[in-house]
Amino acid sequence: MLGCDSTIVSLMYRGGKMADHLPSGLLEACVVVGASGDKLKDVYQSLQQGNTTTDILSLDPEVLQVHVPPFVTKENADESVVPRTISRVQCRRSFIKKKERPVVARSGPGGAGSSEGATVTEDISVPKDIDLMALPQLCFPGGLQVTNEPKEERFHFLVFTDVFGNQTHGVVVQCCRPFQEGSVFYQNGHWSSTRTTKLYTAYAICVISKHPYYNALKDCLSCLLVQLRTCRLSEERVKEFAAKLSLVPIPPPGQLHVVFNLRPLMIILPSREDKEHPAVDLDLHLPFLCFRSKQILQIITGILMEQRVVFFSADWARLTLVAECFMLYIHPLHWQHPYVPILSAQMLDFVMAPTAFLMGCHLNHFEEVAAETDDLILINIDDGTVSSSCSETVDLPDVPFASAECFTKRRKGLQLQYDLEVCHQGAGTDVNEMRMLRRQWQQNLNWEIQKVTLELIVNMFRDVSGHLNYEHRVFNSEEFLKTRELADQPFYKKVLETHIFHSFLKDRLNRKMDAFTHMEVNTRSETQKMKAMTDNPRRPTMQEMARKYSSDPENRLNKRLGMSLPNLGEERHLNLLRQTSLKKIIIPESAFKIPPKPVKIFKLPEFPPPMVHHHVQNYYGELIILLGKAIFCVPPENSTLLARYFYLRGFMNTLCSKRLDALSDFQNLYKTDIEIFPTDLVKALVDSLQKDERSQADRRPELKRLIFKVKTDNEMVLVQADDHVKKFQLPKTHMLQEDFVKRIQESGIVKDVATIHRLFEALTVGKLRLTIHRLFEALTVGQQKQIDPEVFRVFYTFWKETEVEAQDVHLPAEVIEHLDNNECVYKLSCSVKTNQGVGKIAMTQKRLFLLTDGRPGFIEITKFRDIKEVKISFAPFLLLRIPSLKIKCSLRKEVFEANLKSACDLWNLMVREMWAGRMMADDHKDPQYMQQALTNVLLMDAVVGCLQTQKAVFAASKLAYFDRVKHEVPMMVPKTTSETLKHKINPSLDLPAPQTVHVLLYTPGQLSYSEVDGDGNPKLWCALSGGRVVVFDAASWSMQQNCIQVGSSQLNCMLGLDQDQVWIGSQDSIIYIIDTCSMSCNKQLTEHRHEVMDFALEESDKMSQTYSCSADGTVILWDLSTLKVKKQFQLTCDRLMSIQLFNGTLWCCARDGIVELRKNGTPHRKMTLPEDLQNMPTEFSSLILFLERGQLWTSCSDSDELCLWHCKDLTKPFLRVQLQNCTGVNCMIKVKNQIWVGCSGPSPDQCRRSGKIYIVDTESHSVEKELMAHTDSVQALCSAEGRYVLSGSACQDGKIAIWKVE
Repeated sequence: MLGCDSTIVSLMYRGGKMADHLPSGLLEACVVVGASGDKLKDVYQSLQQGNTTTDILSLDPEVLQVHVPPFVTKENADESVVPRTISRVQCRRSFIKKKERPVVARSGPGGAGSSEGATVTEDISVPKDIDLMALPQLCFPGGLQVTNEPKEERFHFLVFTDVFGNQTHGVVVQCCRPFQEGSVFYQNGHWSSTRTTKLYTAYAICVISKHPYYNALKDCLSCLLVQLRTCRLSEERVKEFAAKLSLVPIPPPGQLHVVFNLRPLMIILPSREDKEHPAVDLDLHLPFLCFRSKQILQIITGILMEQRVVFFSADWARLTLVAECFMLYIHPLHWQHPYVPILSAQMLDFVMAPTAFLMGCHLNHFEEVAAETDDLILINIDDGTVSSSCSETVDLPDVPFASAECFTKRRKGLQLQYDLEVCHQGAGTDVNEMRMLRRQWQQNLNWEIQKVTLELIVNMFRDVSGHLNYEHRVFNSEEFLKTRELADQPFYKKVLETHIFHSFLKDRLNRKMDAFTHMEVNTRSETQKMKAMTDNPRRPTMQEMARKYSSDPENRLNKRLGMSLPNLGEERHLNLLRQTSLKKIIIPESAFKIPPKPVKIFKLPEFPPPMVHHHVQNYYGELIILLGKAIFCVPPENSTLLARYFYLRGFMNTLCSKRLDALSDFQNLYKTDIEIFPTDLVKALVDSLQKDERSQADRRPELKRLIFKVKTDNEMVLVQADDHVKKFQLPKTHMLQEDFVKRIQESGIVKDVATIHRLFEALTVGKLRLTIHRLFEALTVGQQKQIDPEVFRVFYTFWKETEVEAQDVHLPAEVIEHLDNNECVYKLSCSVKTNQGVGKIAMTQKRLFLLTDGRPGFIEITKFRDIKEVKISFAPFLLLRIPSLKIKCSLRKEVFEANLKSACDLWNLMVREMWAGRMMADDHKDPQYMQQALTNVLLMDAVVGCLQTQKAVFAASKLAYFDRVKHEVPMMVPKTTSETLKHKINPSLDLPAPQTVHVLLYTPGQLSYSEVDGDGNPKLWCALSGGRVVVFDAASWSMQQNCIQVGSSQLNCMLGLDQDQVWIGSQDSIIYIIDTCSMSCNKQLTEHRHEVMDFALEESDKMSQTYSCSADGTVILWDLSTLKVKKQFQLTCDRLMSIQLFNGTLWCCARDGIVELRKNGTPHRKMTLPEDLQNMPTEFSSLILFLERGQLWTSCSDSDELCLWHCKDLTKPFLRVQLQNCTGVNCMIKVKNQIWVGCSGPSPDQCRRSGKIYIVDTESHSVEKELMAHTDSVQALCSAEGRYVLSGSACQDGKIAIWKVE
């Protein structure tokens, strides 16, 4: 049962090249390097003749042994053709070295041996990534000498990088051995000695792996040395050692570590944190012991700026370990240039390379390397100094001050001395137990250091995303630089030009959810969250201005942690509580109290003694049995750990040619953790299935689905992802309208094109135009519809200069006190004469005020919402009529009047637009109206400044959208709607086009939570088109996640479970499960064959289970703990739309009828459309069970009425509720004693649809309220704890409205 036959070999070579897709094991190769017997013989003879001395004698090391998988002892001559063990390197031999040497002939089956001393030619095959030519020098970087005294064993570490950037890692141990004539010659596969020796030389054993397991491989070699101390080095012993390591599987990413016994030590292989992060098996605090914070930051700066960096140390081992630490410090950024942590003496000319590089040399070569070339960053690990080849200092820009200060503070909080941790403990007697304690301490310290260094990277580049245009993949580096502190700009100017940063930009534009993104999102301050919700042009807020000119270093911005639903008061989106802030401490302390996740250890079986076929197969079989027992013992809710066990067992089943069992294990990853699913390996397994195996798979539904999915994915045409990054550049040719729109978007002047498009559509009835198009018209008055590049340049320059001027505005503290923290000065006039005195008129997004001349003072003119009238009046002066701007405020009797001279018309336009936008925002409870009005005003200002003609103000008037709408198409919000509506939010804020809100889900918050589980605020989940999910913090209505990608199809339904899962049903027939802590989709349920339409949760004291349904009538009952199908039945109907549960009875709503199902899945009763609707092109759209009163409420997609049915009589409705001006019902929910109905209806201009919500009282069966909800049909409704109802609309509106429930 445990064995596997020779068909495994054919598996490795058949379609799909299975070996290429097998995850690599611990060992790639084991190489022994040293002086050959002939060389040692010559040396001995030379010494005997007195021709040389040991002081100057050095040898050229050579490769003596190469051991690579497979390691097999052929059992008999008949089997000699077919190797019986497998390895991923079997089918990728690329380097074969012919070597002649004496070999030991092995006895044949009959016991006869071949003659000794026979010389044969042997093929030494090694993996393609290993260069045997350079390896001897790297194993002896300081040279191989002959000495009179033995030297202690020494370790060092190697990194090999191929032309594609793939790395292989090596651990080398140098051992000293005696030699003299008659004792050193390699005979019969053994080194032997016959008498006492006085001369010594060294040999090296190098273990090479695809994975950076430095500590583990060092421990493995230490175990080998224990054996070699009691016997001479022999090929068989090294081969057996290498063969054991080749049996060790690598743990998948996650929290499962693998341990094995190599005697006398237990060796642990830590897993990677995730797929993007390398394994960390070294002491990350080593650089902290060698360097001060200043030097560490200088080294990181040199790496980020892609300098030519050279490490020096008298200890070869430190070079690689310290260099590897710095590579981990900059994660998730990656070094992309030559990387050679150890250079031998023969390789020193590498430092003459003209490109960026990171290399390491022995300290003896410091002066030589420094004198050879200029512009090197020289790092002395032993002394802890950083210098350049030109001077003792380094001419590198400093790390941004706020980031550096935060890093220095964090570093002081690290406990770097293990002895201080254990000084209270007694002496241990168990070596492995002491090693385990030390390893746990190191693991926790590594975790803390990784958080500290990741914070440093996040602090450096947190604001990059604010200067990206995702649609056109543009990074506006100039604008990013302008937002940096002046002292920090030299750092960013150099870093922004590097390959490292370019690769980082690609990941940001691809919205990669890596460690950087998680920390950046999870540690945003409340101000940063609010800024992400607005599209205002960049101006310094009063809070930022106060910080800029404040000398108090103790200001802090505390993270707001709301535990309940927000108080949706007026202007909650704009007015934060008055708080002070400081850039210095960017991430709250709570983010660093998160402990590392607990790990689980899986112990491998004891290695088989002889390396023969059946023992190896028994070992694999025992390993599979142990994994099966582990899977059985893991509780179902610990799906993350289960996934790791399934992965390992699938890998071992693959090795044993149990292809169907392997596929079954990998199939289980869909329900446990899809993140570690080995796609290429599964494809290769499917391609390798034989006919009888395919037949068996077809009889197993889960395998049949998996195979079908693999085949379908293979047939899909792979579209090459757009991976380029552009820098914004001014156009050089004339632009038509389409190209002009693209250029404006790339520039970042107008970001939210969707809102602009919708607003301009109202201006030009029947003709769609963007606000950008309005700007296009404004810039081309009297010209053909093309933009001259010079006009664009002048316009863009004026816009940016205005932004710079706003950054330089300095308001006295007495003035700042009168303004809100988040207010920005967007427009400042010249000094003018007013009836309140002489001064400058300032405009913020909230008010107008006068900044008086002389001693600066604050005089509020008016808030925009308080304006009653704005007009221009003319006063005669001699033969002239002098214009002045008059503003009447509802709070003051006196009219404000200002003599703005030639700027009077422009200010009149701007004030009227802001006034109109304010009124629209207040009426519709939508802050984006005000934000758009502000954008329009700034565009007006830029157009006037750009054109500088008599028609400039006329051109700018084309951008006065809200003022025009207010006069031409009054959009008064009905009183009932205004009183019920509390707020609006836009889930499509970052998108170029409006998106339909298909599904809404509210998940309540947790009053008590740990930082490990994320914040405890309630969440609003919003499903948009194309599988995009947006998450809002429902305590502040700030966007928490702007894109969780769940497939690419439309999403139909969502269900929250246990506050740690959200289930999402998709049109692609898959149920996606999102982990609410990591905000990632790591599980999938694939049992449905058609689009998933709805969920129903059944909760009881004993258990919880969930029903799901698909459009083809399939209903599945799921066990929530195991995610296994408990029951499945098929309903015959025309497109099943939704399901609901009541007292164990399942009600199914389809287009042609509603069916009541018993618990066993058999139909009990069925109701059809009312007779008067059966001949109409309509269908059931939604169902509400109101069985407490014995009622069912139904709606139809093209009907303007609700039907009420008695539960005991489903033949016809007993009552109908008419919905006035309704063209169809899309959704319904029950909230308290009300039914909220989301509908489509005609808009006031009758040209398009509008969204309406009807609130029906369940007792009087009458419509209590009719709400004008949206400018497109209402597609989704959900309730927030019965206090609020949230509605989402179709793509012409695309917003979410928040309503108060009474």
